[in-house]
Amino acid sequence: MHMVGELLRQWRHRRRLSQLDLAIAADVSARHVSLVETGKSNPSADMVLRLAAHLDVPLRDRNRLLLAAGFAPRYAERPLDDGALSAARDAVERVLRAHEPYPAVAFDRRWNIVMTNRAVEPFFADVHPDLLQPPMNLVRLGLDPRGFAPLVVNLADVRAVFRSRIRRQLAVAPDAELIALYQELLEPSSEDASSLSVESDVLIPMVLRFNGRELRLFSTITTFGTPMDITLDEVAIESYYPADAESAAYFEGSNGDVRAAAHP
Repeated sequence: MHMVGELLRQWRHRRRLSQLDLAIAADVSARHVSLVETGKSNPSADMVLRLAAHLDVPLRDRNRLLLAAGFAPRYAERPLDDGALSAARDAVERVLRAHEPYPAVAFDRRWNIVMTNRAVEPFFADVHPDLLQPPMNLVRLGLDPRGFAPLVVNLADVRAVFRSRIRRQLAVAPDAELIALYQELLEPSSEDASSLSVESDVLIPMVLRFNGRELRLFSTITTFGTPMDITLDEVAIESYYPADAESAAYFEGSNGDVRAAAHP
C-alpha cells in the first residue's frame, strides 16, 4: 500500500487543487503527480517535500509524509526551552515584553499558552485555579464561565471569532485534540442563532468589563517565518491593542492595574 500517494492526494483535495495545479506550482508533470498519488511511482524525499511545500503542509505532517514514503523525518520537535531554540525563545520573550503595557500571549497549535507578558497577569486574578493548571488553554480561558467569560461583554462575537479561526485551522491541518476542543466549547448552539456569523477576525473587538471599566481590544497574530522546527512552526503570538482612546488610557495610565503589573 502506497500511503504517501494517498496522503498527498488528501492534502491536494484539502487545498482544492487539481493535479495540474499542483504540477505547475511544483514544476513537475501532471503525469508524475498522478503516478505518485496512485502509487505507481515512488517519490524521492526531495519530491515529497517539494509537493508538501506547495501544498502548504505543516512541518509535523511533512514528517508523516516522509515516513509514509519510507524516509526518516526531516524536522525536529524540541521544547521551547531547549537550548537549540534559545534564540527563538528570546525573540518570543522580547516581542511579549515590548508589547507591554498591553497584553500578549504565545500559544501552540492547540491554543495552549506557552508564554505571556506581565500585562496579562491581572486578568487571571478571578480565574478558577483549575483553568490555570498546565496546559493553560487560551480558548478555554476565554469562553469558560470560570475563566474570562464573565468579563467579556460581547461573548457571542468572541466565540464566533474563535469558531471561525479554529475551523480554518482544522481545514488546514485536522487535529483530534483541536476537534475535541471545538466540540467542547465552540459547537454552534441555539444561543448563537441570533448572532452574526463572523467570517473574518480582522479588527473584531473584544470588549471586557474589568475593574469598573469597559476595555475594547483587537488583536494581531505573529508567527515565525520559514521555521525548520515543528515547535516554532506551531507557535503564534497574539498581541492585543486598545481599540479606543479610553482603553489605551487605562493600560497606559499610572492608575491602571494592568500597567502597574506590567511594570512593578
